[in-house]
Amino acid sequence: MNLRLILIASFFFFNFSYSQSEVYELKVYDMKFGKSADILHDYFKDALIPALNRQGVENIGAFEETGEALPKKIYLIIPYKNMQAYLDVYETLVEDDQFKSSAEAYRNTPPDQIPFERYESRFIRSTWGFPNLVKPDEDLDQFELRIYESYHENALRRKLKMFNEDEFEIFEDAGLRTVFFGKNISGDQMPSLTYMLAFKDKETHQKAWSNFGHHPDWLRISNLDEYANTVSDITRVFLKSLPYSQF
Repeated sequence: MNLRLILIASFFFFNFSYSQSEVYELKVYDMKFGKSADILHDYFKDALIPALNRQGVENIGAFEETGEALPKKIYLIIPYKNMQAYLDVYETLVEDDQFKSSAEAYRNTPPDQIPFERYESRFIRSTWGFPNLVKPDEDLDQFELRIYESYHENALRRKLKMFNEDEFEIFEDAGLRTVFFGKNISGDQMPSLTYMLAFKDKETHQKAWSNFGHHPDWLRISNLDEYANTVSDITRVFLKSLPYSQF
């Protein structure tokens, strides 16, 4: 095969692979202390999520942090078929009269009544080992969001390889139910990966993590030189689904 054909084949392979990767928008809202969040919940429930559903965006997750800390942050997980789908959806959204009508109360909220300080939006691209979001069973309504930071890009590449080739199977054996997984392509904790686990209660979740830690395959791969020093920091957030969440 000559160089021109190799380049053409590589181009189509890359674009096919890219098109098969889902993209997740993770939106995190920093709420104001003492402010009612009803206007924001109503906007999500009655305007934004239905408008995204009309454009084929399904299984949108909406969550609130658990624990004692106040004010609790609000999280949205919005899955897109790919990055182009995200661009197309938001281009159409601004012309959606039904959305604009449903969002009118939120859009006209006075500045002093907005319940959040700001929100962060980061994008996560799925990997071949876990290419699609898996909607959890209805009784799994507690969630753990994990962000693994790496000290440079090669360390992250090796950690992604570790997941893609081995860890997902170990998770399944251990009873850890993955909802989505991917490499962060934007955000303030780069380079990094993010994934979410669903569980019924803390006891079964802790047991599953214990199973994972003692799994013979985990003990084997965690001692391989190839995977040494791949994670420099871990962020863990426990969440519960809001009433209008679609998983």
